[in-house]
Amino acid sequence: MLALVLWALVATFLLHGAQAASAAQWRDRSIYQVIIDRYALPNGSDPTTCNPSAQTWCGGTWNTLRENLDYIQDAGFTAVWISPVQQNWQGARTPYGDAYHGYWIQDSTQLNEKFGTADDLLALSKEIHQRDMFLMVDVVVNDVMALSTSPDYSIYMFKDASFYHPYCAVDYSNTTSEQLCWLGDLNVTLPDLDTTNPTVISQYGSWISELVHTYSIDGLRIDAAKHVDPDFWPTFCGAQGASGVFCMGEVFGGLDVEDAAEWQGPLDSVLNYPMYTALTQAFQIPGPLNITALTDTISQSKKLYKDTTVLGNFLENQDLPRWASGSVDVQTLYNAMAFNFMTDGIPIVYYGQEQYFSGPGDPLNREPLWPSHYTKTDAYKFIQTLNQFRNYLVNSTASTSNPWTTAETQVLTTSQFGIALMKGDVITVLTNVGSPAQNNTHIAVSSPYDRNTALTNIITCDQWVVGSQGYIDVEYTLGGQAVILIPSTVLASTKSPVCAGSVQTSQGADDVSGSASNAAFGAVKSNMWILSVVIAVVISMSLGWCS
Repeated sequence: MLALVLWALVATFLLHGAQAASAAQWRDRSIYQVIIDRYALPNGSDPTTCNPSAQTWCGGTWNTLRENLDYIQDAGFTAVWISPVQQNWQGARTPYGDAYHGYWIQDSTQLNEKFGTADDLLALSKEIHQRDMFLMVDVVVNDVMALSTSPDYSIYMFKDASFYHPYCAVDYSNTTSEQLCWLGDLNVTLPDLDTTNPTVISQYGSWISELVHTYSIDGLRIDAAKHVDPDFWPTFCGAQGASGVFCMGEVFGGLDVEDAAEWQGPLDSVLNYPMYTALTQAFQIPGPLNITALTDTISQSKKLYKDTTVLGNFLENQDLPRWASGSVDVQTLYNAMAFNFMTDGIPIVYYGQEQYFSGPGDPLNREPLWPSHYTKTDAYKFIQTLNQFRNYLVNSTASTSNPWTTAETQVLTTSQFGIALMKGDVITVLTNVGSPAQNNTHIAVSSPYDRNTALTNIITCDQWVVGSQGYIDVEYTLGGQAVILIPSTVLASTKSPVCAGSVQTSQGADDVSGSASNAAFGAVKSNMWILSVVIAVVISMSLGWCS
């Protein structure tokens, strides 16, 4: 009987271990964001018929994502963020098209049948977890969708007008208006739930608890988070909330760090819109190339956020123009991506970013992925390298007194051409000079390393050497390539899979430039040893009883 109980504990661990994913576990992850309808088609579908400007369904499902997870895992990602799974608008086509994106909620107690069945979503979750990856689900609780200001409320989860705020148009300069009034416009209205109503709080809590446990969801991305009463979120999110899992909220905005930071507290984390804005100002060509915007945002972030290490770092999403639509130089993408992976926070890549998609905004920034044939482009390979290296840093320092993910990012040097940063043992030198050769341009970085210390550039696997007084000089005679350096002895002593076979620990290595990519390094779940112990106990006791 005891053996059966222990085996039941193992089964429970396997089924529910992912559901308690905390902020501490999520900070070790990197996330690939997917719009379900646009990621992959069922076999036999016509791959030429999806026109983003048509604003209608193209055919992606939970099953087609499950069948094509290799592309995501091979890039080194350790979590997948998917579109909302809630039932969407079932009525007539709107002036802005159909609900292919998943954000126009009708009845949250039902699944979105356009994306598949309950069994399909369960199969997707199971496959993601079998790959030691986390599942993040987008969730909309602020509103539902309608075509008038006096809809038939009987079609929604909350079936009476008393559960909603009276109609008013949002004044985005007024916080009260943002939380009480309706998003959308008079063509597509978004009736706003009263999240101070005890019935709304209770029923939403029951719903999200059941959803998370039924589908083994590890984390939630919260749509329109700042439009909800802040006191609602602790009842819904985090270890003490109904969901019991990590929540990352959308607090849409610009450079104002204070506006975003006030929501980390009610929520575990927010998408880092101020840093996104700073990155566009610092790196995009054409653009102001304002490195000061970046350093100011880093400084303010340290002061105002409760924990910068769990913020969501991104360059694109379904609401923003693609990076390539605002910057003509591909090196700006590489440098900005390196920032997001090598500094505080959780890196997020929106599907198609690795394919250089260039949609200028909604709906053209929601392109289908399949015309790319899932090609492993140079951008894809660059992301592989970043993920492989970040996963290595996470895993090799997890049991130490100073895990890499919690080490604070420090600014070493800034100039009109770029910035040098240090996190843990890693120095990252980024530039906005772009692809053309810059023969008289360089960044001199004051490092904490001794003269003649051998370093490895993990982007190229080439060797560098620290100069006199600890300086590292990065020249741009081959254009503005990102440089990510770590002491070669660290790579050698921890048997790093990054640049395996290329590490030289002798002093006096030459500084050279180039490009290289590495296969993805699969992340190891931090709690798998617990499962191993339980299984070992079960086997040992079972054998004892059989003898």
